[in-house]
Amino acid sequence: MSSTTREDDRPTAADTVVALATGPGPGDHVPVTRAQIADAMGHLRDLHEQGVRPDEGLRERKKRLTRQQISDTATWMFVARGFDEVRVAEIAAEAGVSEKTVFNYFPTKESLVFDRTDDLVAGIRAALTERGPDESPTQAMVAFIERECAFFDELGPEFRPMFLAFLRLIDETPALRVAQQGVGAQMADATREALAESVGVDPRDPEPLVAAHALMGLWEVQSVSRERHIRAGTPQEEFLPAVLEETRRAARLLDAGLSGWLGRVDAGR
Repeated sequence: MSSTTREDDRPTAADTVVALATGPGPGDHVPVTRAQIADAMGHLRDLHEQGVRPDEGLRERKKRLTRQQISDTATWMFVARGFDEVRVAEIAAEAGVSEKTVFNYFPTKESLVFDRTDDLVAGIRAALTERGPDESPTQAMVAFIERECAFFDELGPEFRPMFLAFLRLIDETPALRVAQQGVGAQMADATREALAESVGVDPRDPEPLVAAHALMGLWEVQSVSRERHIRAGTPQEEFLPAVLEETRRAARLLDAGLSGWLGRVDAGR
């Protein structure tokens, strides 16, 4: 038998299997092929496509898809090997772009992981500033969370290990934990400014600052609830309703507190 391996016999990238670490225990590893990850990322891209404005030009679409491909590639490599073990040059080579192109889209290595920060900030701002006259800030934030949850729920239960692996990646990487705090701060600032704008008060006032952090607590509630129900094996048909019901429970508690402040603001106009 020849010791030479033919090109056709070598495993392809799509056949590569990694054990996604989804928890701290030795049994908390899920074998996933790169092809399965690619399917998940491809479906996410399809969902992104649904929200694209119809007036998007060919150049803008190409830039958006290039950015998404770079982020998808980085996510796969980080989850498979660890954030600190992957160099940006390797991500560029795998994505088929130059290292300069990667940094044109992502100013830092950490921003490759938190690639939706701008979308989330814009979504929160729109939800609060464009809410109807009878919609409270809490209701607007819940509606925003519902849209985000429905977006990821369309991926189906087969992609839940990726969510857990992503959480563990952040938890085990100090640089990503710091970056995550920065993302949270950006979202809280956007919430504070948009809330103040929507009710006509100074964003430097104490009330919008406290209210913004409380509203951001709803985002944390849904994230914690999602992880808990994934680990509990909640059936797909019960999963999203359970996560949203817990978020709404927290929102009802918050709404009661905010209503008093908003009533005083309205009375003072």
